[in-house]
Amino acid sequence: MKYTQLGRTGLKVSRLVLGTMNFGPLTNEADSHTIMDAALDAGINFFDTANVYGWGENKGRTEEILGTWFAQGGDRRDKVVLATKVYGNMAATETAWPNHDKLSALNIRRAVEASLKRLQTDHIDLYQFHHIDRATPVEEIWQAVDTLIQQGKILYAGSSNFPGWKIAQTNETARRLGSYGLVSEQCLYNLVERRAEMEVIPAAQEYGLGVIPWSPLGGGLLGGAIRKEREGAGSPRTSGGRAGDALADPSLRAQIQSYEDLLDKHGVDPGEAALAWLLTRPGVTGPIVGPRTADQLDSALRAVDLELSAEVLSGLDEIFPGPGPAPEAFAW
Repeated sequence: MKYTQLGRTGLKVSRLVLGTMNFGPLTNEADSHTIMDAALDAGINFFDTANVYGWGENKGRTEEILGTWFAQGGDRRDKVVLATKVYGNMAATETAWPNHDKLSALNIRRAVEASLKRLQTDHIDLYQFHHIDRATPVEEIWQAVDTLIQQGKILYAGSSNFPGWKIAQTNETARRLGSYGLVSEQCLYNLVERRAEMEVIPAAQEYGLGVIPWSPLGGGLLGGAIRKEREGAGSPRTSGGRAGDALADPSLRAQIQSYEDLLDKHGVDPGEAALAWLLTRPGVTGPIVGPRTADQLDSALRAVDLELSAEVLSGLDEIFPGPGPAPEAFAW
């Protein structure tokens, strides 16, 4: 396994991030434990989750599964860089009681304690804001984060789904307050969805944040979707993660077909190519992979050592052209 620094921290993390969102909803506890053992044995040391994973009435279930895995011992917790998130409504009912969600100091305090209990650990290495909170002052958020760092309950703070301007605002506020600031941004980024290259990734690089792409396979579109469709394996999820057949869009279908044809020509697996491409992108720490099975984990691991030729990289840019650098790409 290849390793890198997590942004401007001293943490050494694997170039693949094990995403656990499927643990609980789609993968049972025993199989989840098996996947985590296999990932750790393969050298993956960066695990990502969120307090809301498990969804619906089972919110928190995914953190609980990680907790029972850590409790098995074998230095599992010491070997893992653990990341989780805060923002979503954790109330038992659909109607949230005030301060059961978002980034108020009160909710952050409550959410950390609940996550630590579910995870069966005394600290979280990377505590991420799952979305921006337009109602809570940034100063209040940093006051809560600094307290948790002083208490030893978290080491670093990161963001997720932040636009470039919010990354700048949040870190400039941290600088003014003498806080450490964000060290990472977890954003939607893949060959189909490259808008992060305009503002988010440049902002992350400017402030020394590691970039952790989620949905690296575009919800399944980049994992051989048309081939699987022809084989009767079912339709992929859309890049937004909602069920549906995104291939009904003729333009997108043509792109995906060209993508699969290019990789067939070079004998490269589509899913592995999509991950390998992300590993070539400036500023990227490592993409999040969310295997539901051990076979899916094995495929992701092969991508780490896959070197795409200049011809393949050029072909990918032709099929999925990026937006270009800002501000030059804004010019008429």
